Amino acid sequence: MNTNFLFKHLKFLATATICYGLLLLANYTLDRYTLYIIALIGIYAIATSSLNLTNGYTGLFSLGHAGFMAIGAYVSTLLTFPVRLRIAYNLPLLPRFLGGPEFQWPFLPALIMGGLMAAIGALLVGITVLRLRGHYLSVASLGFMVIVTTLAKGLKDITRGAAGIQAIPHYANLWWIYGWLIITVYVIWRLLDSSYGRAMLAIRESEIAAQAQGINVTYYKIIAFVISAFFAGVAGGLYAHFARSIRPYEFSFSMTFYVVIMLIIGGSGTLLGPIIGATTITALKYALKPIEEGLKIYGLVEVIYAILLIVVMLWWPQGIAGGITFLKVLLLKRKKGGEENVRISAGKADGA
Repeated sequence: MNTNFLFKHLKFLATATICYGLLLLANYTLDRYTLYIIALIGIYAIATSSLNLTNGYTGLFSLGHAGFMAIGAYVSTLLTFPVRLRIAYNLPLLPRFLGGPEFQWPFLPALIMGGLMAAIGALLVGITVLRLRGHYLSVASLGFMVIVTTLAKGLKDITRGAAGIQAIPHYANLWWIYGWLIITVYVIWRLLDSSYGRAMLAIRESEIAAQAQGINVTYYKIIAFVISAFFAGVAGGLYAHFARSIRPYEFSFSMTFYVVIMLIIGGSGTLLGPIIGATTITALKYALKPIEEGLKIYGLVEVIYAILLIVVMLWWPQGIAGGITFLKVLLLKRKKGGEENVRISAGKADGA
């Protein structure tokens, strides 16, 4: 086995172990409100990491991510919803291919099924939409999100319409959420280190050049889109089983805006960027919420988000993670340059 390959996996395992150790410490020391925020950070980090695969690594600017989250949320909710409450909540009988009306799915299979249904939706949409480029793709994916939320409002016999679904089993906790975050980051990391990932990066840099190298651009775009949608569906399912209620408006443009801004501020095209972005934006939201309510200036948080986004795009377009990486490289170059100057000076002194 390659020593470098083994070292990377041991490093990843050590990081995951430290993460779970910190979660264990937080679980015993922090209050429930703070733990609630930490859990939300994990869910948004999964959603943002999955969006990073398409927007950051493949160069597709998709705005339909909230639609995939909605599919995952509703599918996993309907599969795990208690049988005794389905009549009381006026929910329809489940189709036979989803287990039938008298069967309540366990949480993990239901969560995976929600992700798979989101992936299937991405496949059906991606076959046609991913032939578009630039802002055309953005508008088309945004249209998909609008279709999903409109169906969630209109199909009252399935989703209960605008009223949404309450009393969802509270299966998602810190361990489930951050376990899936580790899985998401690992899959994306390993994918990028493969020939598939190198093809996606080539497409991001130049589709024309990638085609000239014999890369099937549409094929790799669809792969990135489908994998991204799967983890977005998982994030939606975790959100539903953590918040214990879902409504169609929760997966509208505001959700897409939050996820996109998290990716941009954290650092698009970096593994840690989505996590940093989700942590920054979510923590900022709950830190500013009391100020907003105290001043009674509602919408203040969104205004600050917009200002922060403009500042980052103008002066730090790589995002926080990308900026940190850039500074590290710059400092390393300066250090090497300083060492080289010392060698030259020493050489001149020796020559003298």
